[in-house]
Parts: sequence; structure tokens; C-alpha cells
Amino acid sequence: MLRNLRTAALVATATLTASAASAQVNLTSETAGAGTVVGLTAAALVEYASERGIANIQLKDGQTGTIYIQALAEGKVDIVNGPFMIPFLLSRGVGPYSSLGKEKGAELGSNLRLLYPYTLSIFYLYAYDAKGITGWKDLAGRKVLNGPPRGAAVSNSRALIQLFAGLKANEDYESVTVNWNQAAAAVIDGTADAAVMPDLFPGVRVTQIGAAGAMTAFSLPKDIYETEAAQKLLNKPGSTAFEIPVAEVQAGLGEGWTIVSEDDTFRGMAIVGGDMVNKSMDEEVAFQLVKAHIENLDNLMAKAPFMETVNFGVLDPKVAGLCGANPIKFHPGAVRAWEEAGYTVPGCAKP
Repeated sequence: MLRNLRTAALVATATLTASAASAQVNLTSETAGAGTVVGLTAAALVEYASERGIANIQLKDGQTGTIYIQALAEGKVDIVNGPFMIPFLLSRGVGPYSSLGKEKGAELGSNLRLLYPYTLSIFYLYAYDAKGITGWKDLAGRKVLNGPPRGAAVSNSRALIQLFAGLKANEDYESVTVNWNQAAAAVIDGTADAAVMPDLFPGVRVTQIGAAGAMTAFSLPKDIYETEAAQKLLNKPGSTAFEIPVAEVQAGLGEGWTIVSEDDTFRGMAIVGGDMVNKSMDEEVAFQLVKAHIENLDNLMAKAPFMETVNFGVLDPKVAGLCGANPIKFHPGAVRAWEEAGYTVPGCAKP
């Protein structure tokens, strides 16, 4: 009996020592706004990694994606998250990375690896009922909030309006641009008559706006949505065509909203991305981080009402925006975690 007790004590001590040693792995993480999909997901990983003794993760939120994704590629930070459009631009040395050039951009872009994908936000049209807008073509002659003055959001918004309403910015309607932290106020105070913005069901911004009056959300028109031109726009790098039952949108936005679609499906353009690491991350650490993510999917989706609609645990390239022009591949440790959990990892997204 005494030998058994001593053996049990040694095993327990070894287990605790191994756990403590594992927890001594210190990682840094950066993300964008707190309370957003990326912010909540990053904070959740900090929690899961700590609980399981995987790593101590020091998280900084409120950071800029184009800056911290480059820093990740350079090995200056360990974990980040954001839209796949940014790795695409980095790998080509264009847009915010044009000063790097194509060769350096390609070199840095090849250092990025994916842990898990998800949907960051959905572009759709919404307006107060008092504005009398009945559909996308009613944006003619209106003041429409397209997003911040620069960046992908404003470009996407204007492109959607041009394709789905046949209207050009500042020719057929007045394009309103404000910083992200002023967007809700621009709709509430009437600076804009309507918004075509990336939000969720419900997102923080639309919850604030909807509290000020009855609103309507408009699906992308089905007849145009199904055309080749629309599918090309919707499925460009960093975005996907998005469909969800109208009933789920209604449940998410609440009674103060009317949802308009030709059928029982709400259509929009999803901005897709995920949590990323440098390819140099230890495979076992990456494996344990992804395993913790997978085993906490229910917990993660319960952190905010909109978290149930962002496709956690979905690896289908058409939903997650993987493969094709998207250069980012899964980390080997992530592949092992997903496959051990019974998921199919697309071959085109494996390193």
C-alpha cells in the first residue's frame, strides 16, 4: 500500500511539474477591437490556454491588423487574428505593403499559418424605417454610409452598391465616410440615410443603432446574387458569399427589425479570416491551442449572441474562404488537431 501511495505521489508530482513547465511557454497576441468577433476569440484563447496549462498569452487589443499581421510574419508576435485579405495583400506586396515590394511581401507572407478560420462580419444594407427605403435601388440620391475614409470596407461597400443597385458613389448617391467609432452616430443623427457596412446579427454597432428606432435589414437581391459577376465579387480573396435563414437574422436582430428578402434566405457578403501564427511555432503548442479551441466551441459561441452565426468549426473552403487565391495554409499542429477531432481539412489548405 505504501509503495502504491508513493508511486501515486510521484505520478502526481510529475504531472504537475509537466503542467507547470508547459504553462511557462509565454506567447504574445494582438487583435483589433474588444467585444468584436476577433476580440472575443482572442480573449477566449488566452483563457483556454491558461486553464489547460498550455501557455501564458499576453494579449493586446485595439491594434491595427495590417501592422500586427506583418509583425507576425516577421516573428515579432506569436498569435494574431484578422481578415484573410491582409495576408493576401502582404504576400503580393501591394496595398498597405507596396513599400515592401513583391519579393519581400512574398517572403513574409509565406511565414503565416492558420490555426482556425471563422466569419468576421457580414456586409448588408440597413436603414431606419422612417427613411422610407424599400430596397437597394432606393439608395439613389441618398446619403449612404460606406465605412471609414480608407481601406477595404469602403471599397467593398461601394462595389456592392454599384453591382446590386447600379449606383456609383458620389455620382448616383452621396458616399458618407467616417471613422469606425463614429459610424453608429452617423446613422443615428442622420448624417447618413442608410448604411452598407460589415456587421453581425446582432453586432455592437447595429444594436446601438437599432435602439434608436425601428429598422430594416435588406438581403442582397437574389437575381443578381446568383450571377457570375456577383459570385466573383463576393468570393474574392478575404470574402465569401454568405447565406443564412431569415429566421436566424430576425432572432438575432430582434423585434425592432424587419428583415427583407425574396425568400427564406438572407444573403450578404462575408468577411472571413481567422487566428494565425508564424510557421515557426512549435507544432505541439499549435496542436494544443487548436485542440483547446475545438473542445470549447460551445463555450466560445455562448460568449455573445452573434458568435453562433460566425461559422466556428467550419472548414469548408466555400464558407471559410480557404484555398484559391488565399495564400494562407494551416499550421501542421492545427491540421493534426482538426483531424484528430474528426474534421476534414481541405487538402488545398494543408502546408
